[in-house]
Amino acid sequence: MAAVLMYCTTACPYCQAAERLLADKGVTDLTRIRVDLEPSRRAEMDKKSGRRTVPQIWIGDRHVGGYDDLFELERAGELDALLQST
Repeated sequence: MAAVLMYCTTACPYCQAAERLLADKGVTDLTRIRVDLEPSRRAEMDKKSGRRTVPQIWIGDRHVGGYDDLFELERAGELDALLQST
């Protein structure tokens, strides 16, 4: 299964929803970068993703986007294959 990287904050409900969805999919290799605890990492996230909101999620080397993007992959039936292929 692919490694997942997620920039997040503790209080973000979309971050929590993304984490639940990934856990339901069996993801065990999830690296969380807490931009609320490490504000300098938010600039890193902005530069890598071009986005300022959390969560920002990568599956392997692919930037998926935020929770809505992740959920859309699930709804389209593409998330399982992405998690398995990278």
